[in-house]
Amino acid sequence: MNSKRLLGVFTLITLMMLPVSAMANGLPTFVELAKKCGPSVVFISTVNTVKQDGSTQNKFHSSPGQKNPLEDFFKQFEDRFKGNSPKQKRKQGGLGTGFIISADGYIVTNNHVVASADIVKVKLQNADREYTAKLIGLDKETDLALLKIDAGKKLPFLSFANSDKAQVGEWVMAIGNPFGLGHTVTKGIISAKGRIIGAGPFDNFIQTDASINPGNSGGPLIDMKGKVLGINTMILANGQGIGFAIPSNMAENVISQLKTNNKVSRGWLGVTIQDADANTAKALGLSSKTGALVSSVNPGDPADKGGMKVGDVILEVGGAKIDDTNDLLRTIAALLPGKKVDVQVWRKGQAKNLLVTLGERNGKTVVAVKDFGPKAKQETVEELGLVARSIDREAEAKALGLAKMEGLLVIEVQPNTPAEEAAIAVGDAILEANQHKVNTIEDLRKIINSEGKERGLVMLLIKRQGRNIFRTIELAPKKTAE
Repeated sequence: MNSKRLLGVFTLITLMMLPVSAMANGLPTFVELAKKCGPSVVFISTVNTVKQDGSTQNKFHSSPGQKNPLEDFFKQFEDRFKGNSPKQKRKQGGLGTGFIISADGYIVTNNHVVASADIVKVKLQNADREYTAKLIGLDKETDLALLKIDAGKKLPFLSFANSDKAQVGEWVMAIGNPFGLGHTVTKGIISAKGRIIGAGPFDNFIQTDASINPGNSGGPLIDMKGKVLGINTMILANGQGIGFAIPSNMAENVISQLKTNNKVSRGWLGVTIQDADANTAKALGLSSKTGALVSSVNPGDPADKGGMKVGDVILEVGGAKIDDTNDLLRTIAALLPGKKVDVQVWRKGQAKNLLVTLGERNGKTVVAVKDFGPKAKQETVEELGLVARSIDREAEAKALGLAKMEGLLVIEVQPNTPAEEAAIAVGDAILEANQHKVNTIEDLRKIINSEGKERGLVMLLIKRQGRNIFRTIELAPKKTAE
């Protein structure tokens, strides 16, 4: 067999491999999926009105020493209207994708596709007529939106799959309107799950290499059974084959609330949290790094009323294991305000169960530090490699975000020391060491010389720019004389 014929056979086998595999498992091919799911995917176009300055700008520029004959005309025009030209309005359009989730015309898309629109038009596959959509609800934090059209007939729709059961490497198909090219079908695999890319507080994206481009936003990512695994929402800038979709399980909960209440309500604990690294876990007596470390508890909020303390590590919520801070945020946000939940925390070497009645998430903020006031007596803590002093002025405590005068203020962090390695910063207020309050340098040294030397590290509770954080410092071995 010659090389050309061999290459042709190889190519044919490659092209046929997916349909054969799919048919062997009783699943439809991509051709069948496109026919089945395509009619439920819609083309979305938007119009919004933006204001602009009514003055006319000269867009014609002359070369040096040469006069453009149109310059006098534009100058006269601008002089005439200068100073009293009103703000003008102009129309601006946008494109996107959506998909129908019920026969009566409810449509899912992205928040960023329709959020600023004055008018939203929806066009069905193979149809000339456009429908004006009604906006039911938006959720900026997950970038989801729900629309409704009245088509006067039953419409084909898509159902959600269980995204938790999706597997990396599984075949998927995207349908959308990239660059306005209606009902474009692309295929690929699930490249990863649980991606956190800094898009919002509830990041948990499905990553796919199925081609996604501008205009695909809001379209479905479909599994081989023809169900929606995710909502395509963004791509990685300058990346190829790296797109992200909102998992269907998260989307289904949000869409259900938008449909019922026109808004989304989320649970709220009222704590500041951070991940517990290996050293922090060791300092707390945990066998491995897990859970979410509570660095502050808001007075009067649900966690405070439920008995939660600074230094607790949240291990479980409602019996579900908590791996890290993102896991806790998503878990609490998926629960409704007012719900009573069992929360298991790790406190001073043992597990403790709390019952917390959740509040409603409201985006609370913190106050930043402004200044530190005059210096008091300062001392060097050689074991850590920092210089600190007591906080002994009310104005200074207030500027640091403290309710009263307490703790130690870090004045200097020495280079190449354990404190620098642990990212301790000038201006940090040290409140606790290994969960013991420290108000003097002597308090801190006692903890270092007892528990610190025994464990080889010390965990500090720090107030930084109005927020509590934990930092675990590995102690430098004591130098011995030669």
